Amino acid sequence: MTPQRSLATAGRVLRQLSHDPRSIVLMLVAPSLLVGLFAWLFDEQPQVFASLGGPILALFPFVVMFLITSITTLRERRSGTLERLMTTPIAKADFILGYAIAFGLMAMFQAVITVTYAVLVCGLEVSGPVWLLGVVAVVDALLGSALGLLASAFAHTEFQAVQFMPVIVFPQIILGGLFMPREDMPEVLYQISKWMPLSYAIDAINAVTSGDQGWDVWGPVLLIFAIMLAALALAALTLRRRTA
Repeated sequence: MTPQRSLATAGRVLRQLSHDPRSIVLMLVAPSLLVGLFAWLFDEQPQVFASLGGPILALFPFVVMFLITSITTLRERRSGTLERLMTTPIAKADFILGYAIAFGLMAMFQAVITVTYAVLVCGLEVSGPVWLLGVVAVVDALLGSALGLLASAFAHTEFQAVQFMPVIVFPQIILGGLFMPREDMPEVLYQISKWMPLSYAIDAINAVTSGDQGWDVWGPVLLIFAIMLAALALAALTLRRRTA
C-alpha cells in the first residue's frame, strides 16, 4: 500500500462524484432535511427534539453514508473497474483507503452542514462545544462509510447492498439508545448493544449535548475510530476483484 496510489484513487472517486449531483445532494443535503423534518414534526413539543435531536443527528449521516458508499463501491466491481485497476500495481488496501479518504472528505462537509443546520436553524441545544459535536458527527459518518465498504465486499448487486440495512443498520438503530437509554433495556439487549458501533456514536453526541467532557466524549469516539479502522482492514481483506 502506498499513499500516492490511495490519494490517486481518492481523486478519481471525487471526480466521479462531481459528475453525480444526485449523490452529492443526497450526502450533503439529505441529512439536514431529515433533521429539519424531525424538528418540524415536534415543533409544538420542543422537549422531544431537545431529547432526541442529538441521537437523530448521529443516525441520519450514518445511514446515508452507509448506503452511498456500499452502492458506489459495488458499482465499481460490477462495472469491471476494480478488475482493471488490479492489473496495475494498485493494491486492494489502496483501493479501500482511497475510497475512505474520498468519502471521508464528503463526510466532513456533510457533518459541518448538518450540525450547523441542526443548531442554527432547528434550534438544537448544545451545552458542550459545537465544534466537538461536529467532530463526533464526522466520526459517525466515517463509521457509516467504513461499514458500507465492508458490506459492499460481500454483496453481489446493489439490491443486496441495500439488503444489508436490516442486518447491519436497523439493529443498531433499535438498540443504539435512540428509543430508550441502553441502561434501561433488558440485560440481554443491553449486552448486545455494547457490540453496536452506533451506540457509542449516540453516547458521544448525548455527552456533548449535555455538556459532558473528557472521557465521556473521547472514549466512545476513540472506540468508534478503532471499529472504523477494523472495518476498513476487513474490507480490504475480503474485497473481490469482480462481482459475477
